Amino acid sequence: MPVPQIQRPTAAFVGASWLALMVGSLAYLIGLWNAQMALNEKGYYLTLLLYGLFSAVSLQKSVRDRLEGLRVTGLYFGLCWVSLGIAIVLLVIGLWNATLSLSEKGFYAMAFLLSLFAAVAVQKNVRDMALHDGDADAMERSTDF
Repeated sequence: MPVPQIQRPTAAFVGASWLALMVGSLAYLIGLWNAQMALNEKGYYLTLLLYGLFSAVSLQKSVRDRLEGLRVTGLYFGLCWVSLGIAIVLLVIGLWNATLSLSEKGFYAMAFLLSLFAAVAVQKNVRDMALHDGDADAMERSTDF
């Protein structure tokens, strides 16, 4: 199947995507480091960030694979959606029950969502650049940041 022609992402968009990923993730992690909460709570929120990032990238890759005619099973595709939903719901439940101020809860929610969005954008850029440059090896590594 022929590979569709993809425009190479601009350097500004690539840079903005990486910056958003770094800012969102670092803000979230610095907030966790400075938070006055038990270590197990910090571990919960750290695990949610990692799980959310992985599920968002996996979903984006699955959507892109399907668009390019690559086989993605319905079960895996569904699991990607469910995983992303679970990560977001678990964050909402955790923040709802946390003894944090509303501004802290909003901070964690926004940093989390920024990180998820940026991870998808970075992965898309990696894949678009690999397609544009015709790099088959890079396509296989397209989920490696």
